Amino acid sequence: MNIQTTGIHHITAFARSPQENVDFYAGILGLRLVKKTINFDAPEVYHLYFGDEHGSPGTIITFFPSSGSRRGKVGGGQVGITTYVVPPGALGFWEERLKAFGISQTRTTRFGEDYVHFRDNEGLWIELVEREAGENSTWSFGGIPADKAIKGFGGAVLYSVDAKQTMRVLEDVLGLSKVGEDEFYARFQASGEIGNIIDVPLKDMEWGSGGAGTVHHIAWRAKDFDEHEQWQQKVGDSGYQPTQIIDRQYFNAIYFREKGGILFEIATDPPGFARDEEASALGEKLMLPSWFEPVRSQIEANLEPIEVRELEEGTKS
Repeated sequence: MNIQTTGIHHITAFARSPQENVDFYAGILGLRLVKKTINFDAPEVYHLYFGDEHGSPGTIITFFPSSGSRRGKVGGGQVGITTYVVPPGALGFWEERLKAFGISQTRTTRFGEDYVHFRDNEGLWIELVEREAGENSTWSFGGIPADKAIKGFGGAVLYSVDAKQTMRVLEDVLGLSKVGEDEFYARFQASGEIGNIIDVPLKDMEWGSGGAGTVHHIAWRAKDFDEHEQWQQKVGDSGYQPTQIIDRQYFNAIYFREKGGILFEIATDPPGFARDEEASALGEKLMLPSWFEPVRSQIEANLEPIEVRELEEGTKS
């Protein structure tokens, strides 16, 4: 079955404080809160989505923030590093901005590219890289000009407990191409312009543990609902055990765990985040699926209030 993903659809992680989560990703990184909803399986927990102005596939990081959650340990069976891409010439701006907010950072190099490497307020590893590919952001917030703003994902670094198996699924199932290898990493590329570069450490990693500051899963793009059904069949035919197709309101999803321990999702590009809110008002109201509307007041009473706010430099999220 000759289908290939164009790259990352979204990445979903755990956090603790909902307001600190909003402060970091909207207030410091300048992403747009495009959807405020709940974990459909645990309605006492927010599900927050941050991305570009439209919440485009390839730009979306989502969180389940819960103040009582435990700390996780980054390790095998997870996305180890989430990579964001910024326009050429923007890394210096970001180094200064992160420094102004008291965020420690380092410069690293991989496959001839420079990265600014840092952790979010919960300990999740993030890096920024400059690339030409991908449209510049049209969303400007918190003093970040559009020509310096994050475009979306550059890709990710996958921490696998069985690197050969993870690399095999990237090529043989998802259809990425191996484009490089050095002493420490193998690099794979999908056909999309963003969210398309995946690096895998050659050395198998020790298992991590889930919790705040770790990634729960990485989702790959399916262009439409028909292709999504083909993906379900292809994943099953490849020896994995995909779930049934699940309606996540803003995309349909299937899940499977690859043999390196990482939970993979395949998500549809449609219908998108404007299906239940005006594009100009994304993320402003708590959106609930129809079956939770009768208990909206109880759900809202159990959620901590949050707001998107501009932060003064020197503020630590």
